[in-house]
Amino acid sequence: SVLPSPAPPGLPDRFRMFRSCEWEVLERSLNILQASDFYWGPLSVGEAHAKLQQEPVGTYLVRDSSQGNCLFSLSVRMPTGPVSLRISFQEGYFRLKNWFSDCVVQLLELVVAGTRNNPLHFDEMGETPLV
Repeated sequence: SVLPSPAPPGLPDRFRMFRSCEWEVLERSLNILQASDFYWGPLSVGEAHAKLQQEPVGTYLVRDSSQGNCLFSLSVRMPTGPVSLRISFQEGYFRLKNWFSDCVVQLLELVVAGTRNNPLHFDEMGETPLV
């Protein structure tokens, strides 16, 4: 068993404690994400949905999740309006439904490629595809 290490300097203090190997993954991924033009940081779900409301269908952004057990959320403009999906972080991997990667940006690339031929259904009834 390894004791969790404290957050390295420069990472938001809202992140829970992780093992040092997880911090390395998180810090690297966060640096890449911060260099992107679609990461908005601490944006509420309401603010994210308001920003996406007038955007074309398929427009998305990544923001800090307001859920304590998730680090990030993907907010997407769908035909019916904006929706948000949680991106979890477990055992050194970011996860969104069946996709996972050790980098949030790579995860999004996998999701975009994967939903071209096999839409991701995010609602309870499986009626609304995310493509």
